[in-house]
Amino acid sequence: MANLKDLKNRIESVKNTRKITKAMQMVAAAKLRRAQEAAEQSRPYTERFNAVMAQLAASVGASDSAPRLLAGTGSDQTHLLVVLTAERGLCGGFNANIAKLARVHAGQLKAEGKTVKIVTVGKKGRDALKREYEEYFVDHVDLTEIKRIAYSDAQGIARDIIKRFDAGEFDVATLFYSKFVNVVTQEPTAQQIIPAAYETEVSEDTQADTGAVYDYEPDEEAILADLLPRGVATQVFSALLENGASEQGARMSAMDNATRNAGEMIDKLTIEYNRSRQAVITNELIEIISGAEAL
Repeated sequence: MANLKDLKNRIESVKNTRKITKAMQMVAAAKLRRAQEAAEQSRPYTERFNAVMAQLAASVGASDSAPRLLAGTGSDQTHLLVVLTAERGLCGGFNANIAKLARVHAGQLKAEGKTVKIVTVGKKGRDALKREYEEYFVDHVDLTEIKRIAYSDAQGIARDIIKRFDAGEFDVATLFYSKFVNVVTQEPTAQQIIPAAYETEVSEDTQADTGAVYDYEPDEEAILADLLPRGVATQVFSALLENGASEQGARMSAMDNATRNAGEMIDKLTIEYNRSRQAVITNELIEIISGAEAL
């Protein structure tokens, strides 16, 4: 039977842990509200921007004058995987799910004989992929000191990716992040950003504009050459915002589960403590009664 003092110390320890997880849950809930608003407010702009880019790309097609960011290099031998994760843990399977998706994608590329290069954004993604794919790392972006993601942060990442593409370091770039759905659901997502791949489907809000005919000045190629680098930055920024909301939602859910598990453990330990205490009292009474009868 467990020692009463050890049980009491363990109960106090679990209670302290529950206080911490409860506080972290409340902090995550407060941060989630801001992060969710930022992610949701960015979606209309990103969607409309992608719709316009899709129209421009469709009009240009695969012509020789198409910008390189749209047409690509003509090869898909070297792939750059840009893995966006969090700088901190304690958020359930958020980081692990993104790293798993990137790991599966890298494994498929290697099986096909492709060359893989990896850029990590966030310490947890780097740690998750380090054991198996460290030799493929080419860069790491540390966002530890950044309290709130800004568009300039995405621009810095996008400029580095485009610089590597212009230098011929890769042919295809794919972005890995988690799309926020709700507090308990975050979808790991892989999105190709170079060569630019825009979906042809648009929402009901923008569907009415798709039948319009536009005359562009200057021509489509010149506009695309200017907008495509911004498109990469926009996609990176949108992914960072989605990741921020997903991280806080996952952390809030994980800390809520941890708080409830701690409460259940406290109840079990309290029952065990009471039983042990009752057994000690019973033994003491038996000893007293036995001693009195022996007199």
